[in-house]
Amino acid sequence: MEAEDDIGRHMMDENEIYANGGDGAGAETQRQRPIISGEQLDVEAYAALYSGRTKIMRLLFIAERCDNVSMQLEALRMAYDEIKKGENTHIFRDVVQKIDGRLGPNYGPDPAWADAVDRRAEQRREKLENELNAYRTNLIKESIRMGYNDFGDFYYAHGALAEAFKNYVRTRDYCTTSKHIVHMCLNAILVSIEMGQFTHVTSYVSKAEQTPDAVDAVTSAKLHCAAGLAHLEGKKYKLAARKFLETGPELGNNYTEVIAAQDVATYGGLCALASFDRTELKSKVIDNSNFRNFLELVPEIRELIQDFYTSHYASCLEYLGNLKANLLLDIHLHDHVETLYDQIRNKALIQYTHPFVSVDLRMMANAFKTSIAGLEKELEALITENQIQARIDSHNKVLYARHADQRNATFQRVLQTGGEFDRDVRAMLLRVSLMKHDYALKASRKQH
Repeated sequence: MEAEDDIGRHMMDENEIYANGGDGAGAETQRQRPIISGEQLDVEAYAALYSGRTKIMRLLFIAERCDNVSMQLEALRMAYDEIKKGENTHIFRDVVQKIDGRLGPNYGPDPAWADAVDRRAEQRREKLENELNAYRTNLIKESIRMGYNDFGDFYYAHGALAEAFKNYVRTRDYCTTSKHIVHMCLNAILVSIEMGQFTHVTSYVSKAEQTPDAVDAVTSAKLHCAAGLAHLEGKKYKLAARKFLETGPELGNNYTEVIAAQDVATYGGLCALASFDRTELKSKVIDNSNFRNFLELVPEIRELIQDFYTSHYASCLEYLGNLKANLLLDIHLHDHVETLYDQIRNKALIQYTHPFVSVDLRMMANAFKTSIAGLEKELEALITENQIQARIDSHNKVLYARHADQRNATFQRVLQTGGEFDRDVRAMLLRVSLMKHDYALKASRKQH
């Protein structure tokens, strides 16, 4: 026991030197890694990753959640400019109200623009309605489908998401090819994500995947992303991780109206860390050549995954700490950051203690950048939940593992197997004896 304990302490010392930037090759490798600064999010660079309505909604989300006034105003300014390129006057008036004159006269109400857009919208709506009525009278299926699709596009552009969804879904009855069905599903998925109706997202992803002949590589990547977002929203982190990890590199910039390639790396990486074991992390993330293309876009996520796998927890947790502020400004991830971080930290604590018979809590607290008292509370919770089989010596600040007695367990398994074998042999001998004396036949004759 003592010898094993000494080996464990020695191994832990070496890990500690590496994890906390001590001398030697490990420290040199640590210094060569990209360093994350705690700088605020570059709103302009972030917004450039997206297009359409999601770009506006992400900017407004940043403006709402960020405490930095200059960043708020920058996000509102960019949202204002983006809205002016479209036709959604409702959201335009909301943004003007939020700006409240703080960006000068060039970012004011502009009633002339809003009225002109509303007039054109009403004319456009009447035209679309007349065309659709004509198509329905003539019973031309393809024209009716296009008419409903145009109505869906019109309502989506003007922010009437419920009406857009209804019209996109109505095209289903007039689809004549598999491509039409997939197109309808993608439109329904897009609007459902914007509305936060992720049950619809899952349903239409499944429907699109049932027509594989019409699903190309780009469409497949889009469907995986949409399914990943739905699972993420439902807190099914392992399923979400799998979907993001299955997303092909063909995604590129083809789905910027929903998600950026950088998001695939971030969402997939964090969900995998929180839910995968070491074997899955190695095979499905680190050795995944397709996902590696996404990770290259976000080197911080790539490095923290590598650090976690190689048990350099101090570095991993430092990366996570530096990323947290910006992740809380993400429209899809913000509700899950705390849960994911807790799960990742708990997994790190469990993996740290697993190889050792005993662990010095002072060294462990140093590795996890926390106080000894705080570490004790975390370990107590994990022990109570039976995630760590150990006991804490609070006086000497040592964690002692309760490893099972392998020798005794082996003997017990052998005895159990022997007992089962003895029972089976006796049962077979009894059956043979019954058949030999024709007992079953005699019993049958007596009944008659």
